[in-house]
Amino acid sequence: MVRTVAWLAFLTLAVATGGSTVGEQMPHPAQEALRRVVDLSIGELAKVTLSNQETIRVQLLEIAETADALRGATIGAKVRVRIGDQEVWLPSGNYALPTTVETVQVDCPITKGYLRNSDGNPWALVKDARLRFWPAGSPWMEPGSYLYPARQRWFASMTQMADEPTYVDVSPTLSREGIYYHDQLDIGGAEGLVEIVAATDGVVIVRGEQARDDIADFGYKPRYDRVAVLDARGWLHVYSHLKHIDENVVVGKRIRQGDRIGLLGKEGSSGGWSHLHYGIFARQPSGEWGTEEGYAYLMEAYRRSHDPAVLAVARPHHLSAPGERVTLDGSRSWSRDGTLAYQWTFSDGTTAEGAQVVRTYSKPGIYSETLRVSDGSGHVDYDFAVVQVYHAARGKMPPSIHAAYTPTLAIEPGEAVTLLVRVFNATDGTAVWDFGDGSESVTVRCNPVKPDGSDALAPDGYVPTVHRYAKPGHYLVRVEHTEGDVRATARLHVRVGSD
Repeated sequence: MVRTVAWLAFLTLAVATGGSTVGEQMPHPAQEALRRVVDLSIGELAKVTLSNQETIRVQLLEIAETADALRGATIGAKVRVRIGDQEVWLPSGNYALPTTVETVQVDCPITKGYLRNSDGNPWALVKDARLRFWPAGSPWMEPGSYLYPARQRWFASMTQMADEPTYVDVSPTLSREGIYYHDQLDIGGAEGLVEIVAATDGVVIVRGEQARDDIADFGYKPRYDRVAVLDARGWLHVYSHLKHIDENVVVGKRIRQGDRIGLLGKEGSSGGWSHLHYGIFARQPSGEWGTEEGYAYLMEAYRRSHDPAVLAVARPHHLSAPGERVTLDGSRSWSRDGTLAYQWTFSDGTTAEGAQVVRTYSKPGIYSETLRVSDGSGHVDYDFAVVQVYHAARGKMPPSIHAAYTPTLAIEPGEAVTLLVRVFNATDGTAVWDFGDGSESVTVRCNPVKPDGSDALAPDGYVPTVHRYAKPGHYLVRVEHTEGDVRATARLHVRVGSD
């Protein structure tokens, strides 16, 4: 492919500055990212100049990391930092949003503990922790420059975000080495039925196995199911596991935010579950290309587009042994008016109130616990906390399950809703649907992903079921797979009628 002088000039400047200028091939003037980022060692002090030109002093004081007992995987981290004269503890990743401290917003995308027993360093982190800063009250991404990339409801299906150990296509055994911490953003959905759109304006540099000659400069390898777009910030946006790539996505062509990229799928290295694997990459303080944590950007973009009153967040998932204490946490939920009430309903029929609850599970399996949040005006939303309980006696993980549905937005009474399910780490694909409206349950048989990983990319892996809801309302759908005395449960929140 032919390189233009303009492209080379842009690429050189983007690599050197993190994307503060733009060449002729970019569709609009250059954008400067609103966030400022520093990597710090414990005890290190730094000065940071924010996007509003205010300069602050920050020091990393301490890191506290939590590992699970089963494999020593880091499952939580927090950092103690001093910003100006104020000290604060910040959570790292795992669905956490930036925190306001004095005149700034700050978050911690990653700590070094996630790299000790992992299979790489996709963050390009060489110190102890990364911190990002915005002025207090600032948006996280420039308004009008970023869209939520999946045409569906927030948390319409399973997700895996930054710092979250994988759990859908999980290995049937547990390893204490080479743990895959999810550094990018997985958005689960219905295979082949969810439209994926460009989150930003930019230039297409990868379409499947076709790529610009300079792709090696990004340390990135094309693959048949991927699209990569370089934006005016100099950030690379990668869309993976696509079932179909739109014919208008052409290497070297400008693309506008909202333009169709393709359809969500399970191609490539998906492990067999249907989702968009979406990654943002930028030059990090180490000078290398690394992951730009994007969960906050996704939530902000979704809120701008859909203006929800409440968003329930019961994630990330949990891995435990029978009898081990598990803390379920809904405190990452959000409401427009700043008020929230929390109610939990558990698999055994009991309930509890409050943002955090502690549970123990005596039997192996995959549990899905329901969180209901409401604001001061009575708006409600639901989410589900997934708990994997390891089968210690048999030395293996229980079967897991993934469910999705479509459409997810503006469903009218009587409209056909397609629900899909697939079972993993199982030899039998039987699953039973409860649609949450009092109708009879339905038994289906899918093509499972077997314990050896075979059939992961089978075109008929998911089995669809069509259901119609007669009345408006919130419906809590349950689908279960049982193998011997072990049960795997997935839940969906289907909203019918106006939001």
